[in-house]
Amino acid sequence: MIEQKNLAGSFTLPGTSLTVNRMGYGAMQLAGRDGNKLVWGPPRDVDAAIALLREAVASGVNHIDTSDYYGPHITNQIIRKALSPYPDDLVIVTKVSARRGEDGSWIPAMSREELTAAVHDNLRNLGLDVLDVVNLRSMLSVHAPAEGSLEAPMAVLAELQQKGLVRHIGLSNVTPSQIAEARRIAPIVCVQNQYNLAQRADDALIADLARDGIAYVPFFPLGGFSPLQSSSLSRVAERLGATPMQVALAWLLQRSPNILVIPGTSSIEHFRENLEAARLQIPAELVPDLDS
Repeated sequence: MIEQKNLAGSFTLPGTSLTVNRMGYGAMQLAGRDGNKLVWGPPRDVDAAIALLREAVASGVNHIDTSDYYGPHITNQIIRKALSPYPDDLVIVTKVSARRGEDGSWIPAMSREELTAAVHDNLRNLGLDVLDVVNLRSMLSVHAPAEGSLEAPMAVLAELQQKGLVRHIGLSNVTPSQIAEARRIAPIVCVQNQYNLAQRADDALIADLARDGIAYVPFFPLGGFSPLQSSSLSRVAERLGATPMQVALAWLLQRSPNILVIPGTSSIEHFRENLEAARLQIPAELVPDLDS
């Protein structure tokens, strides 16, 4: 029997009954790769992906981050095969506003028709009648937040929420002004931006969101496709008898109580290592070295 772990405490998304453990799982890497096309097609071993998801949930993970443009469609279909019918406490968070080109590119898809179709795609492939949380990912710039109004796509998601297809709305790849604009249209329960030990642009934003009880969910918490490398990180890891990636995750969990981490992997061994980060405490005297 798999031991359920205390996964760094829990967090309740604001204005909801959804309480998640702060150590979650990002499902992007469950999809395969076709040459230079990343997050594309099925994985080499679908059964291993199913086993990983089942172990994650059995270990206490109840927050899974996904999107129907992973694969595309593949990741959500694997989640459904592995976990449906879903546990009552499982929160699946998905994203919309992008589609995939045949060359594997990530293409903006923020029109009313595209957003509506994306919500229905997620519902169908996950086998759900309603989505717990849908993040509107700004595609005004593919790789980093860029200023510009998100009023039109936010209004579409708010309408889909009113129709009962979406319970709650989050944002991804956004600036503080875009968050403020979105909150004038509908309540926002979480923000998902790139953030880790080396990518610190959102330091002030995390504090602002914490004051309002809004979750901050860093994507690429371990550096993404180029894993974090730092002599300081390695020194601290060696002193604590941990891996550098475990220290990077533990630093995030200690950084602020509203941070939820969703490290992704296709390896059960790496998944188990990531879970151990939830138990790792970084001594106060070592934190400044990492902060800098």
